[in-house]
Amino acid sequence: MKFRPALMALLAATAIAGCQPAAPKDDFTTFTQNTIDSWLKVDPYFAVYQGAHQFDGKWADWSDTGLKARGDFLRGVIASAKGYDGLSPEDTFTRDYIVKAAEGQLFWLEEADQPHKNPAWYVGNFDPNVYLTREYADRPTRLKALIAFLDGVPGAAGQVQANLGKAPLPKSFIAFGTSAFGGYAEFYKGDMIKAFADVSDAALQKQLVASATKAAAAMQGLTDWLKGQEKTATQDFVLGEAKFTRMLSATEGVDVPLAVLEQAGRDDLARNKAALSEECGKFAPGKTVGECMVQLNANRPDGGAVAEATRQIPELTAFVKAQDLVTIPGTEQALVRQSPPYNAQNGAYIDPPGPFEKGIPSIYYIAAPDPSWPMEKQLAYIPGKKDLLFTSVHEVMPGHFLQFLHANRSPSMFGRLFVGYAFAEGWAHYSEELMWEAGYGAEDAETHIGQLSNALLRNCRYLSAIGMHARGMTQEQSKQLFITECFQDEGTAEQQAARGTYDPAYLNYTLGKLMIRKLRTDWTATRGGRAGWKAFHDTFLSYGGPPIPLVRQSMMAEKDAKAAF
Repeated sequence: MKFRPALMALLAATAIAGCQPAAPKDDFTTFTQNTIDSWLKVDPYFAVYQGAHQFDGKWADWSDTGLKARGDFLRGVIASAKGYDGLSPEDTFTRDYIVKAAEGQLFWLEEADQPHKNPAWYVGNFDPNVYLTREYADRPTRLKALIAFLDGVPGAAGQVQANLGKAPLPKSFIAFGTSAFGGYAEFYKGDMIKAFADVSDAALQKQLVASATKAAAAMQGLTDWLKGQEKTATQDFVLGEAKFTRMLSATEGVDVPLAVLEQAGRDDLARNKAALSEECGKFAPGKTVGECMVQLNANRPDGGAVAEATRQIPELTAFVKAQDLVTIPGTEQALVRQSPPYNAQNGAYIDPPGPFEKGIPSIYYIAAPDPSWPMEKQLAYIPGKKDLLFTSVHEVMPGHFLQFLHANRSPSMFGRLFVGYAFAEGWAHYSEELMWEAGYGAEDAETHIGQLSNALLRNCRYLSAIGMHARGMTQEQSKQLFITECFQDEGTAEQQAARGTYDPAYLNYTLGKLMIRKLRTDWTATRGGRAGWKAFHDTFLSYGGPPIPLVRQSMMAEKDAKAAF
């Protein structure tokens, strides 16, 4: 998924005009609404992504003053929210949800100091896709918003460079930043302009070209500057055990000894490897597991990945309905499109509309191989049918697309807006195994191997995150882990190891899945077992997207919020 953790903020002691939250003397409902209103002003990109289009074209302040104000803002919400007690169970849950959202963002902002260390903290903000593909207004109106957005790019790029220039950057961070920002430079001056070629207003077209040219030049300048940092590049990407453990606590409410977490990941890896070995014996008898995986991916989609995924979605939807696995609310659609070039490093992701938008389809993007690659490499990049099948499960049905249909209908507006990493990716990854458990594929070994291939990829993300950031594992050792333990090809392994350096929280796919599976087991134990799955899924998804330990506390009526595997 094109995932960006929600940033929630409230101002207590700083002077951001018009953004002061209500003090605890106000009733909690008013406080929560003021919190949301204030936060949208602090992070206008996220506001637009959620469908609050009164913030179209606006940019956040990433100057030293702006970053300090953001930190004070987050501390203010924590203090203010904690001032409420004696609330109803529903409001108590929302209060705790608010606190965890603010604590998580404060960790990335200050403890991890990502604005000064990690280009990934900024990359999503430069994405103009909302204006191009979401039909929330007529095209001239969206074009005007895009022009305003582009006019802010040079100033924002300058702030990014100033912040990232305070210390040498890790080599993998530089590579990611140059790829992403360089992709924007090309997109702004090329395909983005073409996307609005049908708008007949000559003045707007002239303004678009001028604004896009300046924005592209700013992105290229930032890219060139980052490339220039290669001469001082480091391998200093490691959070360290203490900070990694703190990350899990602050961002996901997971307070579990790292050794316990690591063992849970190893156990899940062993479970999936054993299942893979058994299925490969059926699918590719006499061959090694590695050869079995090659055979799996040799069965490539007819007409390409986009055409295959388009065929898969109605089949998956029909199965979910037939098995009565979970409610599918509404009539919204998920359309399949090829990824834009600037985001080609993200193999597949879905872009759902925000909760403030109605009647707009989600777009499921699938990247095409780089046409400049040798043909052999291009063919290797295209996933096999069954591998792609479970990517479609993950991104669309019953994964992210379905999850956001529920989130956008959560009784809590806060729940609609703030969907966390482990909740979103945990659910989508959980849904892959759910479909196999429910009988999708009719015991077909190739189908099961497709599911297991995706599971193993996430197992190695989990162990690489812990390994690289808390156990002294090198990036090269992570790459080898993906190849030898999770049977990924060399290109995928290299990309995944690099991602783990700048996205230490990518263990959340497996972490979230394990917590959801345990919660399902415990909750349905007194509710009919398998017969209780649909009720479990509907209840779980109704919360929006909080840290899973909070959901467990509520669903199991436990005294404290805690992680369980």
